[in-house]
Parts: sequence; C-alpha cells; structure tokens
Amino acid sequence: MTMSLQIKPILVALRRHKAGTLLIAVQIALTLAIVCNALFIIHQRLATLSERSGVDEANVFVIANQWAVDWTTQQIDAQVRADMLALRQLPGVRNAAPSTGYPLQGGGWDNFITMTPDQIKPTTDSAVYMGDEHLLDTLGLRLVAGRNFHSDEVLVMGTQQALVPPQVIVSKALAHRLFPDGSALGKSFYAMAASPSTIIGIVDPLHRQGASPWDKLHAGQSLIWPARPDDARGVFYIVRAKPGQLAAAMREAPKALYAQSRLRIIDPKDGIQDYAQIRHRVFDSDRGMAILMGIISAVLLAITAAGIVGLTSFWVGQRRKQIGIRRALGATRGDILGYFLTENLLIGIGGVLAGVVLAFGINLWMVSQFETARLSLAYVASGVVLLLLLGQGAVLAPAVRASHVSPVEATRSV
Repeated sequence: MTMSLQIKPILVALRRHKAGTLLIAVQIALTLAIVCNALFIIHQRLATLSERSGVDEANVFVIANQWAVDWTTQQIDAQVRADMLALRQLPGVRNAAPSTGYPLQGGGWDNFITMTPDQIKPTTDSAVYMGDEHLLDTLGLRLVAGRNFHSDEVLVMGTQQALVPPQVIVSKALAHRLFPDGSALGKSFYAMAASPSTIIGIVDPLHRQGASPWDKLHAGQSLIWPARPDDARGVFYIVRAKPGQLAAAMREAPKALYAQSRLRIIDPKDGIQDYAQIRHRVFDSDRGMAILMGIISAVLLAITAAGIVGLTSFWVGQRRKQIGIRRALGATRGDILGYFLTENLLIGIGGVLAGVVLAFGINLWMVSQFETARLSLAYVASGVVLLLLLGQGAVLAPAVRASHVSPVEATRSV
C-alpha cells in the first residue's frame, strides 16, 4: 500500500472528526509555543547561575557595617582606616577593603557612560564600585592591563558627595564596549560628570552588582573609582581570607571590629555573608523561575500526551468494526499500526507548524515587554522534534491495540 493511498483515507477520517483533530492540534501548538520559550528561559537562567563574578569566591566574605551614631566624614574616615588595619592584622585574613558595593550584591550604583561631556545619548551603562588600593587584591580580581591605584590617588567620599576621580580601573567588557579596537588603556570617557576619567587599569572579569535584565543587557561592564566610601549610613567591608581560613576569619572579623568601636551595627543574621550565600540570594529568583518553567513544561507535555492517548483510544473504540473489515480484506497488523501512527503524525505536523508561529510570536512579545533575548531557532527545532516524538510515543499503545483487532469484528452487528 503506497503512502498516498494511506494518507487519502486518513484525511477523509480526520475531516469526519474535525473537533477532536482540531483540539489535539491546538493543544500541540500551545504546548510547543510554551515549552520552547520555557526551555529557552530555563537555559538563560541556568547560564546566569554559573556566570563568573571575577571574585575569589571561595575566600571572600562581606560585612555590612552600619554606624550607630551620626559622625562627620573625618570621624568616619578615621574609623574606617582603623577598622581596615584591624581586619588585615587578623591571622586568617589576607586583605580587606571598604567599598560601596560588591559583585552579585543584588543591586547598586551605576552610571551612564559617554565619550564626550555634551553627549546626549549614553554610549553604555556601567556598574560603579569605590575602593582603595587594596580592593583589587581583596576581591581577587585579575589585572590584565595597566596598573592598580596608588594610595595617594585614593579620595575620601563622604555622604552625598559626588567626587569623580581622574583615574579609573575598568572591566575588560567595558573597555571593549568603549574602545573595540583594544586601545582603552590611557583613554578617557565621562561617567555622568563634566570631568573625564582616564583608564589606568583593566581587570577581567568583573561582574556587575545586580543580575536584573538591565544588568544582563550591560553584562560585565563595570568600573572602579579610587575612593574610600565614608557614608554616614554605613559601608561594606570586603574581606579576603587566606585559603582554608574563611570560617575562622568570618568568626573573628566582627570581634575585631567591635573591639575598635561598639558604635556600629552588624546584623547577626545576614550582616556577614560569604559568596555561597551571596550567589544563592541574588540568583534565587532565577533558580525559582527555572524550576517553575521546568514544572510547567513537564505538566504541559504530560497533558498533551494524555490527550493524544485518550483521543486515539476513543477513535479505536469507534472504529473496531472498520478495522475488522480492513483486517478481513487483507490488511496486516503493521498496516493498521502504520495507519494510526500516520494519522497522528499528520495531526502533529499541523500542530507544530502552528506552534512554531505562536512560539516566535510569544517571544517577540516578551522581547518588547521584558527585554529578553530572541528565541533561538535551535530551541524551536528541538521542540518540534520533541513534540512529534512525544505524539508518536503516546499513540503507540492505542495503535498497537488497534492492530490486534480480529477480523471477526467485521461480522459483529453494530
């Protein structure tokens, strides 16, 4: 029996069961559209979880230090200096530095970047960190070009001050964005200021503070100002422990700070965090979204498979006499099995064709509303193959039962 002779009666049969055929095709289309976009989102979120921060995460922890009194900038600076000295003298500590923020913080300071002071539309956006000459080593950043800050270049920036240091260290991603030809070292740009900042060093990588869609749009674009933050509201103390000394350093650091001054607040619950905790917190929503999308995809696939099984089983029950007649006329079990597999394949093809259009339509809407990436054709192709295989697998059991219908069924009265 040729393929054309097989398909013609199948199409006739499908026209007689328009409601059921349309229902399964629509279900396949919706499942394909949602699953493709869900798998794409899952891949993006899981890729985010493994992004490199540039930090020596195994040995670095952060202390959120807040002041219990209203001190002047000079008093705060003196206390910060004393605190840094105390932390660096701990046996388990390699280095320490104050900063306005840290990679994967969950949000923080960023500035628009322009190439000229009168430029209206920004060239890009950069995360901004402030720290002294110890910050690079404290974070464990890799300097790939240029030099670190000198101690006499470090400014003191108090509450509500807006100083823009003339020297700056940038991430390789920001350097490449501003100067794609690789000539960033020694060049200048403007970070929402009238005075330029000259690039004296380049590190790679240096993650931004956040992991939002905005941060992902400007992934890895960060800069460091040589300034010691002396904010009256508080400051982050970043500490790098010696290898194998992280737990001991985290225990001793708050004791050393309170020995310097009791006029501070360090939350005992989350005021001190290592990078395992920091990474888990900032990517908690990404992890949850990936799990949710995975559950939704599994449920949709299960419902679609169940729908195909149920409809095919219903059709087999209705056609037992017809199947018996075909068997009596010489159709083999393989012919009957092939008939139902081909019938389901045609429905599946119709469904996935509509699903492909719907998948890209949903993605375009998400791009316009949430600034997500465009859906890769590979995910759609994988979804098409998955749905067609799922459909053929789901119809197999009812089709096998149909192929076992005896020719005797042809002689039974309706």
